[in-house]
Amino acid sequence: MNKSYVELTQVSITFSTPQGPFTALKDVNLSIERGEYVSLIGHSGCGKSTVLNIIAGLLQATTGGVILDGREVSGPGPERAVVFQNHSLLPWLSVYENVALAVRQVFRGRKTRAEMHEWVEHNLALVNMTHARHKRPQEISGGMKQRVGIARALAMEPKVMLMDEPFGALDALTRATLQETVMDLHARLGNTMVMITHDMDEAVLLSDRIVMMTNGPSATVGEILKVDLQRPRDRMALAEDPAFHHYRAEGLRFLYERHRRPEAA
Repeated sequence: MNKSYVELTQVSITFSTPQGPFTALKDVNLSIERGEYVSLIGHSGCGKSTVLNIIAGLLQATTGGVILDGREVSGPGPERAVVFQNHSLLPWLSVYENVALAVRQVFRGRKTRAEMHEWVEHNLALVNMTHARHKRPQEISGGMKQRVGIARALAMEPKVMLMDEPFGALDALTRATLQETVMDLHARLGNTMVMITHDMDEAVLLSDRIVMMTNGPSATVGEILKVDLQRPRDRMALAEDPAFHHYRAEGLRFLYERHRRPEAA
């Protein structure tokens, strides 16, 4: 039997607190295929970021574990790049230097200086940020900063892109533009993507599947919604598509029922 590209098996995590042990996640099982776009959605405190951080290797599960491409995840690694809601760019470095720093860390000894330069330029071009290569983060907009964060992550050539509400702090127009950028990158590059979002419209627009988490504590996977919408997806066309509205309604129904009956989690 072939295993999925990313496998979370019986993942639970318990934190020590002054009030005693707190179980954030319990028995999370999730399989993700190579090249799939999966969104995690749920109410605040349902453990979405905890799941993402366990896949990233930033947190260690108390029980269970994660397998990526046949290998156990035991810590952070360049094969898993994270894009946070806060761009996390170093303010004293230019756009080019922020991306180049990640490239040097991953490819030192594997690429020549000229090859690394070309690779930085290539990834800035992917997100249309070549024109701002010499600017510092304080000189560019929030949307542009997120583009640089995405370029930096792509430049690591990760097997999996992990995105924690990457558009959450942006205005509606910038958010829509970056969603289009990410859809285009996913179509061209075929990256495996796992994204946290609170926005059901965004989840349906971008995802192949939406993983809906139950409420915490002891949160787990409640339902998984398969989004069977043809790609490439056109935002304006989907606005009139009954299937889009069906998937959106199914997700909202789950969230509403969990909010109304938290004990069901």
